[in-house]
Amino acid sequence: MCLHDHPIFQHKSKHASEEKTVHDQEHLLWNRRSFIQALGLVGGGSMMLGSHAVSATKPSPLSVALANSENDNILVIIRLEGGNDGLNTIVPIYDYPSYANLRPTIRHLETDLLNLNADFAIPNYMNALESVWGDGNMKVVHGVGYPQQNLSHFRSTDIWASAADTYIEPTGWWGRYFEDLYPDYLINPPEIPPAVQVGNIGNLIFEGNNNNYAFTVANLEQLQNVAENGTLHDVVNVPDCVYGDKLLFMRATANTTFTYAQIIHEAYTNASNNANYGEGALAQQLAAVARLIKGGLGTKVYMVSLGSFDTHANQPERHQELLQDLATSVKAFYEDLAVSGMDDKVLGMTISEFGRRPYENGSTGTDHGAASPVMLFGAGLNGSGFVGEHPDINEWDAHDNLIPTSDFRDIYSTVLTNWFCLDPSVVNTILLNETYQDLDLGFECDILSNNDFSNISRFTHVPVYKNNSVVIEMNIPHPSHGIIKLYDLVGREIATLANTMFLAGRNSIDVKERAGIRLSYGQYIYRISICGQHYSKSIIIK
Repeated sequence: MCLHDHPIFQHKSKHASEEKTVHDQEHLLWNRRSFIQALGLVGGGSMMLGSHAVSATKPSPLSVALANSENDNILVIIRLEGGNDGLNTIVPIYDYPSYANLRPTIRHLETDLLNLNADFAIPNYMNALESVWGDGNMKVVHGVGYPQQNLSHFRSTDIWASAADTYIEPTGWWGRYFEDLYPDYLINPPEIPPAVQVGNIGNLIFEGNNNNYAFTVANLEQLQNVAENGTLHDVVNVPDCVYGDKLLFMRATANTTFTYAQIIHEAYTNASNNANYGEGALAQQLAAVARLIKGGLGTKVYMVSLGSFDTHANQPERHQELLQDLATSVKAFYEDLAVSGMDDKVLGMTISEFGRRPYENGSTGTDHGAASPVMLFGAGLNGSGFVGEHPDINEWDAHDNLIPTSDFRDIYSTVLTNWFCLDPSVVNTILLNETYQDLDLGFECDILSNNDFSNISRFTHVPVYKNNSVVIEMNIPHPSHGIIKLYDLVGREIATLANTMFLAGRNSIDVKERAGIRLSYGQYIYRISICGQHYSKSIIIK
């Protein structure tokens, strides 16, 4: 059948028109989360507490159990921002005629492909990955997506970050993990940043209920400035006036990003790069990450980004540029890590909010689609190969999309369980109490966990904004004495909100009412001390 004779092209123009309208509306949206992060005001988690000493606190039983499960493994998430075209990345040569018929203009010629096996190939400009594959350091999971794919960039990105596809979840899968591991993060942060995030403005993957657990910089230049200079914002020498108050608030909030500046600076200067990365955008990000890993920073999770893969028009040239950067950067990254013997401890994983349509559009591009491959890299994979079943490129859903054959949360579950050795019950909690299939990615946990997570009672607390008030809602497992104090962003104690016995169950504290003083507009931190354990979060007083 010729391309123009395919039944789907009889209504293709309607789909294209509708999608363009939605797409244009999306890109006019200025997301609040993106706005704040673009200003560098949200990021590295703990607040700067001025000259106040940070004291050690007793960790919760859950945080102890989680910490005892940890190993030395590291995850580097490579976000292909904008929706990567999977069919032109991993080409299904087992059905090349169908592939070519759907893409008469943008298809890869068979002579321009490098076969990974008898069924699948990569374009020859990704030849840097040929040796990565040959050395047994690459796996591809076919047809990754989720049911009823959302074709919005923002919504689908949040779904991949939160692991929730049927409702809006404000926390990320790594944010929930770190929230349990570091319940008193704002007052008593760990010595090293739990996560480092470059770019990905507005992404909620490291977002907890009221805190972001990643050292976040908007771009590589910001990271290099911190890494090379150890830059911190001054929160002491500010004018004693209204302007100074506003400046203090902005700088102290911005220090959320730069709390870990000095330790990042030390790790960066302790190492050097030993590979030829080239000049690509991703190359430079991974080169910086390699130095932090080799320099002993100790961070468990990194996320870098490459974009834009939103190739509605003129795809061949743009896609080639992006995939070349990906291929050469990944190869250099693992060559660099191998020099220090760390290439088997670092797992690389690509993610993208969705794939593209199986057929090309009228602008030599592809429109928003569904299923797309996830690529994994590293010596810890113990061999190259393909995982799962490739979608039938001739069978589409009602929106003309490839039908996913692997759920992205299957990959998350496998990484958490078999790469980071977390107990399955904890993984279920991180993945919102859903159980997903573990995939054969070539690694399995070699640590036997004796932790029993089932009997650990959870104390939960969350700020609730009601009209003009802020209420701290707590769920207390059993009657306990507790103290709740309020601090400003530079660590000054503002008020004691409670010092009393709390009954088991739900308890509420009205912050403004209990403070007993007038609280200025701005951001504060409350700290709950109960049963010898400590919990903290930030709140906004309006």
